[in-house]
Amino acid sequence: MNHDHRELKDALFQQLARVTKALSSPRRLELIDLLSQAARSVEELAGATGMSVANTSQHLQALRGALLVTARRQGLRVQYALSDDAVFRTWQAIRDLGLRQFAEVDRLLETYVSDRAQMESVDADELLRRMRRRDVVVLDVRPEIEYHAGHIRGARSIPLKELQRRLAELPKRREIVAYCRGPFCVYSDEAVALLRKRGFRARRLMTGFPDWKSAGLPVGMPKEGRP
Repeated sequence: MNHDHRELKDALFQQLARVTKALSSPRRLELIDLLSQAARSVEELAGATGMSVANTSQHLQALRGALLVTARRQGLRVQYALSDDAVFRTWQAIRDLGLRQFAEVDRLLETYVSDRAQMESVDADELLRRMRRRDVVVLDVRPEIEYHAGHIRGARSIPLKELQRRLAELPKRREIVAYCRGPFCVYSDEAVALLRKRGFRARRLMTGFPDWKSAGLPVGMPKEGRP
């Protein structure tokens, strides 16, 4: 190989390795997963991950250094967001590859959601067909900030922590499909279990909102004045 070509290859792969290096931390992958739902401040991210603000900030700076995350000041706080939809698709590919390659991922999920395999679920295509027939209620059980940042078009927002006291808002004559952040999120599993216990017909969406959006399916736009 021509020496100049070797230098070019070395330089190119070194630049690309900036991305893989930034994504090599499990904590940063979790931050990417959270930011695919909604923009957040470092304090909100620290609360959601259980990390200190200082550690969260260090991880965010590493992601910013690889141009995976942007920062924008809003009032007294800085809001962090994914720099591009391609960042989510990269995380999605890593996540799905891990699910296919490592049986331990499934075992870990089964530890926390022991009945997921027996729980009926619906894929995105089936849900879209049901939505067009208007014979299903779509329920977003993520935190409200995530719903307002973007959601499946027509979905109702009842965060999981509020579901118990707001059951009267849901019709028992129509099936409910609950969704949350994605395959690693258990909010929808817990919601379906609660709904069935209370006599509702309910299933969970196999994927989460970012996957739905990435597939080009109908989404609700963020509300005016909301993050």
